Amino acid sequence: MRQGAHTPEELETLFEDACIVGDAEGLLPLFEQGAVLVAGGDREARGREEIARAARAMWGRDRSYIADPRRVLQARDTALSVGSSINVLRRGSDGAWRYAIALMDLDQLTTKKEQR
Repeated sequence: MRQGAHTPEELETLFEDACIVGDAEGLLPLFEQGAVLVAGGDREARGREEIARAARAMWGRDRSYIADPRRVLQARDTALSVGSSINVLRRGSDGAWRYAIALMDLDQLTTKKEQR
């Protein structure tokens, strides 16, 4: 049975859900093994473990992520999602979509208080 996101839009929602509840371990399967995450001016986090640490640091600064893909362009197994973040997503051999590159603007990230 396939786990993970069935569409690029669903991947954005799963990422938001993990951010809202602060589930760094839940983020790991949402990223390709060699993926990169940049949250605002922070340095690049490469690979799943660094990405989980970067997410914890983001949450420690009371920041989170709200998915708002305004435009999703897909060509076969690659997609570009553009909103307050710019993300490159790929569909794996198991059919699940994962982040290859996630570039988030911390100015666009919400505080956890704003989410309530």
